[in-house]
Amino acid sequence: MPERYDIRHFGNEGEPVVIIDDFASDPGALFEAACAKSYQPIGPYYPGIRAQADPGYLSEHMELFADVLPGVFGLENGAHLSECAFSLVTTPRDALAPIQRIPHFDSTSPKILALLHYLCDETGGGTAFYRHRSTGFETISETRHRPYDTALRTENAQNTPTGYVDGDTSLFEETGRVKAKFNRMAIYRGYRLHSGVIPEDLSLSADPREGRLTVNTFFQGR
Repeated sequence: MPERYDIRHFGNEGEPVVIIDDFASDPGALFEAACAKSYQPIGPYYPGIRAQADPGYLSEHMELFADVLPGVFGLENGAHLSECAFSLVTTPRDALAPIQRIPHFDSTSPKILALLHYLCDETGGGTAFYRHRSTGFETISETRHRPYDTALRTENAQNTPTGYVDGDTSLFEETGRVKAKFNRMAIYRGYRLHSGVIPEDLSLSADPREGRLTVNTFFQGR
């Protein structure tokens, strides 16, 4: 079990990102489990394919989560797991939908935590966090959702981004990033604007042994 974790704060809003290296005690077994799965597209937003993962491997870190959830994210009543899936980015850059070419948020609730576990090495890029330039928003809460959506619709009519977002654009400013590293986990609130960092030379393979493999888990705070 990792004995420590790092907390980073990106941007003006002071939102934390928890980074835990050497997370799983047996990452090789987890990797092999991912390689044995059958993957499918899951909807119009994620630019790739997913397969259900067994969340049981998280249980070896219950003491760590018992510290991080209330101490870092203010979830004093704990949380329950809502999703756990192996994920592979596979969509070609020229086939991305417009919504897939800009930073996104997973929920408007500050009680949703995203746990991103890298089962790829540093060639997998990482995860970047953003500020929307015109509104200044780095998080999209329920009250911010409408003005953000209104601004974005107007801006997208005038700007056509291409490919995966990687760094500053005319609409978004990068506030920081977590680099991919095998067996590294990053934990952050899902209402943060963020995007996977997908390098130009990254293989978009559907083979877990070749592609950008991660475990994407979500906790719902009580």
